Amino acid sequence: MTKFSYTARTKEGKAIQGVAEAVNKDGLIALLSRQGVRPLVIKAATNKTGSNINFGFGKKVKLKDLVIFTRQLSTMISAGVPLIRSMATLQSQTQNTYFKSVIGGISKDVEGGGALGDALNKYPRVFSEVYVNMVRAGEAGGILDDILKRLASQVEQDSSMRKKVKSAMAYPIVILGITVIAFFGIMLFVIPTIGKILKDLGGENAELPVYTKAMLSISDFMQSNAIIIFIVLFGGAFLIRRYIRTPTGKFAFHSLLLKLPIIKTIVTKIAVARFARTFASLMSSGVSVLDALEVTGGAIGNKVIEAELKAAAKEVRNGKQLSEPLSNSKHFPPIVAQMLAIGEETGQTDTILIKVADFYEEEVEVVIDGISSLIEPIMIVVLGSMVGLIAASVMGPIASLSKNVGG
Repeated sequence: MTKFSYTARTKEGKAIQGVAEAVNKDGLIALLSRQGVRPLVIKAATNKTGSNINFGFGKKVKLKDLVIFTRQLSTMISAGVPLIRSMATLQSQTQNTYFKSVIGGISKDVEGGGALGDALNKYPRVFSEVYVNMVRAGEAGGILDDILKRLASQVEQDSSMRKKVKSAMAYPIVILGITVIAFFGIMLFVIPTIGKILKDLGGENAELPVYTKAMLSISDFMQSNAIIIFIVLFGGAFLIRRYIRTPTGKFAFHSLLLKLPIIKTIVTKIAVARFARTFASLMSSGVSVLDALEVTGGAIGNKVIEAELKAAAKEVRNGKQLSEPLSNSKHFPPIVAQMLAIGEETGQTDTILIKVADFYEEEVEVVIDGISSLIEPIMIVVLGSMVGLIAASVMGPIASLSKNVGG
């Protein structure tokens, strides 16, 4: 197979560019023609020296682009546009270079007779497991357009929730970063100078307050071991991050999050909202309860709660209703099991779970807004305390020694 770059024109008259693999130029022309595209220029793609070096930069698809892709694909399929032609149109409209190549690869797989779900599954960085499995369910049930509409709404909900969480965390993270940098700057550059002034005023044996001595000792230690301290800090952060990426480390980290005050509440509410919305979408798409539980577990974002859902799935497999094991859950609020039981009795599980998702998403917003309003005064108190301690440690001894010198 040879890789070709091409410029072509769609039936609507739009010019598109792309890269594709084919046996030869004639094979590529035939492939493009079947997609409803007329090739204008075809060239063999050349690889310049060093051009294959890729560190992963740029290989990212924004949620906004994914939502637009999903909605437009749903609209075209509903209008009766063939899938291959729909993909070619979407590829030409996408501005993201990486996403354009992804859509081209999907189109090629579908053109070769593969299922859309299987083609999407080759790009896990773009399409989540939930996305892929819902598309597969839509293909199997002949309701792909409806499934894609649901997916677009779900992706938008997830995007909105992530933005709110990031927005709430941005301020404390910035303040914390400034505080750490200021602390190191003061300890490494300011305190040593002030310590020299104190020694000049009172001599080596000058009597200083305990907290001033502690401040000077910390500063001396940090100056003497600055390189080691930075190596330990950055090395420790790297090792912790690497450990968290392992299955054991991720489970331990997620367990810790579920034990921390305030954070536990946010994580739990987000997990419940994701569970309810994803499970409802899968159930309404005709996916079995066990398959829906397996897929939903991976979409929650917390391994501890995912393990709890897997345990619940075993009980469902033994003949129990899902509401029974969830009623004994350590992390799912009782109202979730009660609402789920009502849905199982009335046959409206998906409808009721959507309401549960809406409720907990609103709860997350309330909690985040409340935390945001508390963070600013707390950070001001922390910063003020640090500045006050440093000022007391420095200005007090200077004033005292100055009086002794004057006397």
